[in-house]
Amino acid sequence: MSGAPPRAAAAPAAPAFEVLRPGALTTVQDLGRPGYAHLGVPRSGALDAGAHALANRLLGNPPQAATLETTLDGVGLRALGGPVVVAVTGAPCGVRVCGRAAPWGAPVLLRAGAELEVGRAESGVRSYVAVRGGFAAEPVLGSRSTDLLSGLGPPVLTAGALLMVGPAGPDPVAGVDALAAAGPPSELVLPLRPGPRADWFDPESVRDRLLRARYRVSAASNRIGLRTEGPPLVRARGGELPSEGMVLGAVQVPPDGHPVVFLADHPVTGGYPVIGVVPPGPALDAAAQARPGVPVRFVRL
Repeated sequence: MSGAPPRAAAAPAAPAFEVLRPGALTTVQDLGRPGYAHLGVPRSGALDAGAHALANRLLGNPPQAATLETTLDGVGLRALGGPVVVAVTGAPCGVRVCGRAAPWGAPVLLRAGAELEVGRAESGVRSYVAVRGGFAAEPVLGSRSTDLLSGLGPPVLTAGALLMVGPAGPDPVAGVDALAAAGPPSELVLPLRPGPRADWFDPESVRDRLLRARYRVSAASNRIGLRTEGPPLVRARGGELPSEGMVLGAVQVPPDGHPVVFLADHPVTGGYPVIGVVPPGPALDAAAQARPGVPVRFVRL
């Protein structure tokens, strides 16, 4: 039996990252896997699609390139195998390279062995870390997104995990040096297209509560849905619906009467009535950055 110490794992020849600190919840995300609801597969994808797209554009990546989505307290990574260029967007946070301050919202060069520390969100919830070439996780149904509801896609980041970087490609999209981005909301205003089950609720309750009262973001919110606290809605009829299809932005009302706005990892079916739908776009991106306690206001379209 040899007394020689075990050999350390060899560094990858291609660019990669070692996860030093995974953070509270860091996942790989891209534009998701829409079109598979008939198979019971949620859409998934980056919760703040705008911040994801900005991070990729800063590096000349196509919009579908995979990024890392952090939650509240960031992530720590070590660059391996060669120099890479990264960018951090989404929730504003401190960015440090080998202990020195680096810019947020702009491209940053990392030499092999350099440590990248994406700090705690100063406001908002989710930051996005992009790398030139994208994170090369194994795609499932055409997407590299981690789906927390179905379990599809790469696992949630853990310390010591290795993240490979994809090739930059011969024809990068036009990039930019810096981008202005909207800050996390101090009030979340959600445009609402009524239906398909608005008739299940008392009209006065809809008028005086849903469209006039102020709700707040609940601490129980997650990638599946933004839950609210506030005056409960009153039903106009009893009984329950058969399960029916759900879409991104659907506002479902469970028995407690508090609206839930479905986000990227939402279930594809549900039995509680949907009082309306928030269209995809900047409002749902803002919902991804709304912290517990932020006021919520629904505005009828």
